[in-house]
Amino acid sequence: MLLEVALNGSRTRTEHPAVPLAPDEHVREAKAAVAEGAGAIHVHVRHADGRESLAPEDVAATLGAIRGACPGVPVGVSTGAWIVPDTNRRLALIRAWDVRPDFASVNLHEAGAIDVIRALLDRSVGGEAGVWNAPAAHILLDSGLADRCLRVLLEPAEEPGDPRVALERIEAVLDRLARPRLLHGLDGSAWELLALASRRRYDTRIGFEDTLVLPDGTRAESNAALVAAARRLIAGHE
Repeated sequence: MLLEVALNGSRTRTEHPAVPLAPDEHVREAKAAVAEGAGAIHVHVRHADGRESLAPEDVAATLGAIRGACPGVPVGVSTGAWIVPDTNRRLALIRAWDVRPDFASVNLHEAGAIDVIRALLDRSVGGEAGVWNAPAAHILLDSGLADRCLRVLLEPAEEPGDPRVALERIEAVLDRLARPRLLHGLDGSAWELLALASRRRYDTRIGFEDTLVLPDGTRAESNAALVAAARRLIAGHE
């Protein structure tokens, strides 16, 4: 069972002073999280001004720093459409990456998502297919690329309403898809869905991107603290 750490997402320092933005901060958080049991690292690359970025130089700096501190641990990035809204520009940046991540997440409901997955596969980058709802699950299946994706990210908490209901609808569509599934929540549902993933033996994820608090509701000091808490919860289901 894979436990992936999501270091930062689109969070800002106003939300938590320890949210990592620069490569040296990514290294600090990633190294400590791996020491607590994280088996993969997901990071939203940032430019020097703190904005999210897909620029080759920013991706290379971030990946190089993290890999130097966490050798052998897969590192992935986000390709969220909000980072570079123009699809053609987003694709051009991905195709220009000199240093490539091990995997990258793609939100299937976003414009250009299938083209982004194809671009990643052409660069031998594993695709994490982010599925927020049942329509996105249909898009994934209809693309003909589902079996080539590294895994499916089940992200029902990104949609309004009860995430468990959304998850049931997603999984009804993906019923026969034999790809690894990573289930995670967001904020109020983060620990509930991590526990559900553990019981189902799905891969899962935790980190500042998904929540800023520990299972008891107290504020987490670091990504490592969240990973350690997740490991304890998972161990309780083994």
